[in-house]
Amino acid sequence: MQYRRLGHSGLQVSELSLGSWVTYANQVDVKAAKEMLALAMDCGINFFDNAEVYASGNSEEVMGDAIKALKWPRLNYIVSTKFYWGLAATDAKAVTINRKNTLNRKYLMQAIDGSLKRMGLDFIDLVYCHRPDALTPIEETVHAMSDMITQGKALYWGTSEWSADEIRAAWCIADKHHLHKPVMEQPQYNLFHRKRVEHEYARLYEDIGLGLTTWSPLASGLLTGKYRNGVPKGSRGAQKDMDFLVKGLTDDAKNSAVTRLEVVANELGCTLGQLAIAWAAHNPHVSTVITGASKIKQLRDNLGAADVIAKLTPDVMTQIDKITTPLAA
Repeated sequence: MQYRRLGHSGLQVSELSLGSWVTYANQVDVKAAKEMLALAMDCGINFFDNAEVYASGNSEEVMGDAIKALKWPRLNYIVSTKFYWGLAATDAKAVTINRKNTLNRKYLMQAIDGSLKRMGLDFIDLVYCHRPDALTPIEETVHAMSDMITQGKALYWGTSEWSADEIRAAWCIADKHHLHKPVMEQPQYNLFHRKRVEHEYARLYEDIGLGLTTWSPLASGLLTGKYRNGVPKGSRGAQKDMDFLVKGLTDDAKNSAVTRLEVVANELGCTLGQLAIAWAAHNPHVSTVITGASKIKQLRDNLGAADVIAKLTPDVMTQIDKITTPLAA
């Protein structure tokens, strides 16, 4: 496992990381999380991604309990969380002011305390604004996020799925007022979703030192080849709350491209999934690629991508681009 700086910060993150979206508290309990976290750490992963909204806060609890059971020294690992959607009020009579459009100061100051409690930590390394909030002035959000760091509750802050203009505006506000600046962005990035990372953010890497912790390298499983004959039972696409993915997962043109990518993967001696993850990690602007797994076997397969990155020569990359670029958004 190689390590890369998170943008222009001094923090070193593993080129592959492990996330908890969809899996933790849904498919993965504390026992399974402990086993996978231990394997990931043994293989060199030091960054573990989470979010307040994942499994309505239960994902943070599962990860926190697993880390506590592993008794890792706090210096050895990096954890994250993300704020925006909030958590539904448990009291049906309560006014749910903490649902969506929530990057105001009141919500953020309470959200960080909630995540710290659920994860059982004194501080969280990376905190993200999970989506932009059009109803809250960016200046208010920047001040609140900076204050989290000043108070010692977080170490770095960033954004997820913000536009380049929104990221630059936040950075400029922080710079003007001598506040803690956003360090990283967490965008979707895979062979079929690449224009934002490769074009829209292009100026930000040098101009403000933006780092990337990218998600969905397998395009929700499309790039593993499992959807070439429809939606298999037990897959992500078969889950009721994931039915919005089905149209893209069963797209004929993309699945045809996946079949052609399999030829490239076979030539390199790797799986389709490993090829896709390695391709995302090959981008020098990507600090870490967040992977997900519900089983040890999946995690082991994903980790094998680390050995494939060096095999992606210019000729191989050109071959991959010819297959996928025409279909990329």
